[in-house]
Amino acid sequence: MTGALSFTLLTNYFYTPDDETESAEEKKLLKSTHKTHESLHTEFDTFRRSYLSVYLVIMLADWMQGTHMYTLYLSYNVNISALFLTGFLSGAIFAPFLGSLVDKFGRKRACIVYCILEIIINWLEHYNSFEVLLLGRVLGGVSTNLLFSAFESWMATEHRKRGFPDEWMARTYSECSIGNGATAILAGIFAQVLEDSLGHIGPFQGAIALTVLALVLILRWEENYGEPIKGRHETSTLYSQFKEGWGLVARDSRVLRIGLIQALSEGGIYTFVFMWVPTLLSMNPPGGVPTGCVFAALMMAITIGGIVFQPLEHFVATNITSKEKASEYSAVFAYIMAAMSMSVPAICLCCTEASVCFEKVLLSFVVIEFCVGLSSPIAGTLRSKYVPDAYQGAIMNIFRLPLNAVVVSGTYATDVFDQYKVYGLVSGLFVAAAILQASLAMGGPSEKKQVKKD
Repeated sequence: MTGALSFTLLTNYFYTPDDETESAEEKKLLKSTHKTHESLHTEFDTFRRSYLSVYLVIMLADWMQGTHMYTLYLSYNVNISALFLTGFLSGAIFAPFLGSLVDKFGRKRACIVYCILEIIINWLEHYNSFEVLLLGRVLGGVSTNLLFSAFESWMATEHRKRGFPDEWMARTYSECSIGNGATAILAGIFAQVLEDSLGHIGPFQGAIALTVLALVLILRWEENYGEPIKGRHETSTLYSQFKEGWGLVARDSRVLRIGLIQALSEGGIYTFVFMWVPTLLSMNPPGGVPTGCVFAALMMAITIGGIVFQPLEHFVATNITSKEKASEYSAVFAYIMAAMSMSVPAICLCCTEASVCFEKVLLSFVVIEFCVGLSSPIAGTLRSKYVPDAYQGAIMNIFRLPLNAVVVSGTYATDVFDQYKVYGLVSGLFVAAAILQASLAMGGPSEKKQVKKD
């Protein structure tokens, strides 16, 4: 994996990101604002660092608690499956209307609420009480929805509000994906050090400290809202935000497909996350399974996927389709690759001896995580392209409902079906996502959604 990462970085060195070259959109922008390329680029770098500093701290805190939550609950001797299921059900229940709250009352405020909730949740983890932990999981369902909607909604709207070209947003999404894999590796190391020093609760105490740091950094942000017309959030009602968000999903099949693709692909990933450790352990390879090393390799694959994103889009735009459709075709490639990777354990575990195909299955797991790192910035780019800024929070949370339904179904399937059948189902989810994405790629051009100034 280290060699693969080194090769990827070397290849990426010869690629020039879109934000470092003057595009037609940028030239038009520079002419209207009387700015230079260098000054606009400096403003963008400052904005990007402001967002990434918060995003990476938040993800580091999230990974730290995620890697040790199972062992903490195991030490408490509580019903672990009930706690995890409660979290997903809570997310499904609150998802349909939580996004409208985010758009109505402000994305910055929603990010602050997320931090406060996470501090409370991690504090609740200190108590060996099923009822208290259950409350934490209910709040966790709310905070997870905020994590995957409020932050991105703020960034996408603020990017356009400050007048940066849309194509520069891909750089931010790419670095988020790269940083996500890197922070996961660091989180595993930091969490282990804290656990050795403070016990099972140590990583959660570290997560509290990191979340407080993120909260302080967020206070520097400007507020933005889900509003088709500037200032409308002051007069619009929560019901109108809710109604307009759902109405857009019903009217625009592109938005509907974007949401369904997100639910299918992320649902498949979450199901895989539940399965990869027991699958490798059940194969009983010689010398056992070094789960820590495997986890690091999988996270490194996410980082490589994030690095490959922009060069892949450049290749697709140059050799296969137009620049406007590069993200759509790149997503089709990513989902097909993900489907093929999940077909490997489905076939191997069904038709061959487990000990014989351990390396093939392990490689397929690395490939699926590479696809995660690749598809994450692509999906973000497509959401910013098709979903209007005014309804980003609402739309992203609406589709947390089917996502959580897929996750709950996938979790249930791991308990009642053989492993190879579940991997077959996961592969099918990615096939469905690829088909929907292909229909989007072959459709007409999209309209760019802008925040109106007045």
